[in-house]
Amino acid sequence: MTPRDVAFQVVRRVFEEGAYADRVFRSAAGAARLDERDRAFAMQLAYGTVQRRRTLDHAIESLGRRPVRKLDPPVVAALRLGAYQLAYMGGVPAHAAANESVELVRRAGLERAVSFTNAVMRRLADGIHDLVLGLGDATPQEAAVKHSYPDWIAETFWTEHGREAAVALLESQNEPPPTVVRRTRKAPAALPGEPDPDVPGALRVDHVPEEWLEQGFAWPQSKGSQLAGLAVGAEPGDRVLDLCAAPGGKATQLAEVAAEVVAVELHPGRARELEENARRLGADNLRVVNADATELPADLTGFDRVLVDAPCSGLGVLASRPDLRWRAEPLPDLQRRLLEVALERARSGGTVTYAVCTLNRAENEDVVDALGLETDDLGADRPAFRHPTRPKFLLTLPHVHRTSGFFVARMRA
Repeated sequence: MTPRDVAFQVVRRVFEEGAYADRVFRSAAGAARLDERDRAFAMQLAYGTVQRRRTLDHAIESLGRRPVRKLDPPVVAALRLGAYQLAYMGGVPAHAAANESVELVRRAGLERAVSFTNAVMRRLADGIHDLVLGLGDATPQEAAVKHSYPDWIAETFWTEHGREAAVALLESQNEPPPTVVRRTRKAPAALPGEPDPDVPGALRVDHVPEEWLEQGFAWPQSKGSQLAGLAVGAEPGDRVLDLCAAPGGKATQLAEVAAEVVAVELHPGRARELEENARRLGADNLRVVNADATELPADLTGFDRVLVDAPCSGLGVLASRPDLRWRAEPLPDLQRRLLEVALERARSGGTVTYAVCTLNRAENEDVVDALGLETDDLGADRPAFRHPTRPKFLLTLPHVHRTSGFFVARMRA
């Protein structure tokens, strides 16, 4: 299986079956036994094509003069891959992109569509650069096409952040995010990398050596995510509950300070992964509970600190998850329910920290405001990340802070 075959499989399964791009890629690339160079090419092609789907479809429909919805799925996938190479991978010759797209259709058993695919690829080769360069972003709808997002995401950013910031957000989340790790207590005194001046323990690196992970020296975790863990304010002697814990970045971060961490995870497979990660990182004071956070055992109560790193639309992590923008949905009802559970399990006078990796008011400020509780002034201690309109809260923005987008608030139980 070639790198383009791997990418073809990823694109098809994501858009035809609703599969997750990273999981399909790991499986397909592993089966193909690609070397490092071919694997990198396949990943860039697969993830880039998934990410840029809307712009690519606009080009295919404009230049190919046929609605994408009327084409056979394998043809759509092949044309998207070819269009992505022509528009966004400057080192790929046009004839190679065209020929390989045609071959993908042929290998899919659609000989009748070969001539059509070839004709559309020729038109794309002639016109896609000018078409993409000519796209505007004066309105949310235009920007959604140019930067490849659903309309609702562009409209949300426009309404809540203004046009200039919205466009910057859309652009920034089409760029590869920086590679950042969290140094663990097992790490040697000096790990090569660039320390972050505002987030202790965050280290920007070019790549993550496998031995760092194997020996538990570091954990891949954006500085936005690490900030959320720090905002919990755990202290020595604290009992901490993490209600939505897998894969364990924040839970193991908290375990380096607190006396005890109970990490709850609903899915059995992810709970097992969390246990393995905790062992690797030396978090012996972390206990995993495989349970629904809304139906916890009665004895899990009286915690000094509770973290609710809630499921959300993920509008702050779209750069690292290429398919998420096409499946994202706000979850404020679930978030409020989880916070209610957290408040029930915290001791009187304890704290509940709410963290979500999204950038829309309905899942951020509105969820906290609905509870009507006293909130701690997190912005006073971390002014670099102070929410621009609600200064007691924290908000990291990909285009400002060069990290994933996180909203963080801390309430008193």
